[in-house]
Amino acid sequence: MLYLLDANTLINAKRDYYQFSRVPEFWDWLIHQGEIGNVKIPSEVYDEFKDTTDKNGKKDDLALWANKKEVKDALLLREEPDPNLVSKVLYEGYTPDPTDDDLVKIGRDPFLIAYALHNIRERCVVTAEASKPKTIGANRKVPDVCNTLNVKHCNLFQLITTLDFRTDWQKFV
Repeated sequence: MLYLLDANTLINAKRDYYQFSRVPEFWDWLIHQGEIGNVKIPSEVYDEFKDTTDKNGKKDDLALWANKKEVKDALLLREEPDPNLVSKVLYEGYTPDPTDDDLVKIGRDPFLIAYALHNIRERCVVTAEASKPKTIGANRKVPDVCNTLNVKHCNLFQLITTLDFRTDWQKFV
């Protein structure tokens, strides 16, 4: 299974659960998972956090990490998006006639889901978004769009359980 990370999984991890200074093993583990082909980040998603800044306007820890060569080499998904699949996600998953405002609100999520749709049996979207099945249009959440299109999805905690993250993970490699 190839797990495709949504930007919010990394942004939330950096902020709330796995701060770089407290759990650097998590970030090394992600690189390792990318190197062995379990975890990837589409470039459209990567662009959402590669330039994030702190309150002083300097690149934050996530952006500094994301811009390291070994991170890019390990984690960037080396594929081009399929425009037909992106359109399918947008028009069948979100709204059949999006406005420009809708497109801004939806953001890059159709790309993420389209990459999973490319190989629906072997790919899973990892997102921090919670399902809200009653939302419609541009307000739909990634898990709900995935459900509509029969795309597998999970959250970060399910991913780390499945791939068995532990702070001493390197002992088991």
